[in-house]
Amino acid sequence: TKQTVPLQSMAMLCAPRNAGQVIVAASTTLIVGGVLTYVMSQHGRATNDLFGAASPAQANTKELIQPKAFGSCANPVGELKWTADRSTANHICCHNRDYAEYYGYWQQTTFPRVLTDGETITFYDSVSGVPLFVAPRGRSYAQFYSESRRHGWPSFRDEEVVARNVFELADGEIVSVNGTHLGHNLPDGRNRFCINLVCVAGMEPMQGHARMDR
Repeated sequence: TKQTVPLQSMAMLCAPRNAGQVIVAASTTLIVGGVLTYVMSQHGRATNDLFGAASPAQANTKELIQPKAFGSCANPVGELKWTADRSTANHICCHNRDYAEYYGYWQQTTFPRVLTDGETITFYDSVSGVPLFVAPRGRSYAQFYSESRRHGWPSFRDEEVVARNVFELADGEIVSVNGTHLGHNLPDGRNRFCINLVCVAGMEPMQGHARMDR
């Protein structure tokens, strides 16, 4: 039996603290691959230096979400970490601009609850394998985990973004350089990237491939 969490409850928990920055204009729920998802049809926009002129593909963001062989992706998702569901990932990451995995889904996976001090996790695109986020940075893992648990989705800050591979569209949607839908920017006074775990649970590229997470 799956618990249905109303859209308003999800929006309040994963919304920015400043009123008016996120506008929820729909209350649709959808079951995809056995996972409850939600739709938010309009989001506030915030600026972020990491997504500015220094990001080489920023001027071509429309190309990122153009139809490809598999929705907005070149191909389906690959093998995923943390027991993330591939069917859900294929829908949310490649055939979707608005929906999300259900509130708290990431905590139902094997995602680690504790890390050794100083250790970080690199989050890879579930489709292409490029690095997208490295966390924690600028805070402890306990702080990262607590904030993510409070909002219901993994929540990243500017310091944790691999800027060359992550882009923000005009409506606040966050996508990878390969067109994978990741989530949305829901600021709470500063940028907070509310991200679907199924879209950043890709496996680390094979050894010998160039690392791009620094």
